[in-house]
Amino acid sequence: MRRFFERVLINSAAHLRAMLLSPWDVGAAAIVEQAGRVVLVRHSYKSGWLFPGGAVQRGEPPAEAVIRELKEEIGLKQSAPPQLFGIYTRRWLWATNLILVYRVRDAVFAFQPNWEIREVRLIDPVDPPQGTGPAIRRRLRELVGEAIPAGRW
Repeated sequence: MRRFFERVLINSAAHLRAMLLSPWDVGAAAIVEQAGRVVLVRHSYKSGWLFPGGAVQRGEPPAEAVIRELKEEIGLKQSAPPQLFGIYTRRWLWATNLILVYRVRDAVFAFQPNWEIREVRLIDPVDPPQGTGPAIRRRLRELVGEAIPAGRW
């Protein structure tokens, strides 16, 4: 448990430092597809159902970051190479988040609940579960062709 809190504090401090020094933060998220369904995750520290993903570290290619995050969060074992789905922006306080969303097909994973991700669901992209936020719902509508891709998260 101590290690969990140390990691949360280190990640929070690093994120705060980056925000204060630079108004940009880059993240990578994945639309993980398996047999016509999409993976959503429930975090230990955020509410609602989200795509897996996280911060892109300095000098790290975003496609590599999304694979790293998938290994950490859902236990990704193998997949087709990630394909860029869209680039989105989101303002948070005085910072701007740049979010690169990748499609990851043919995913094979072995999820084990961990300090960050409590639950994984394979969902029908047309019928996301209650608690799925508006940005994720919009991305799912874009995925199935029910919405035109938008640049804002």
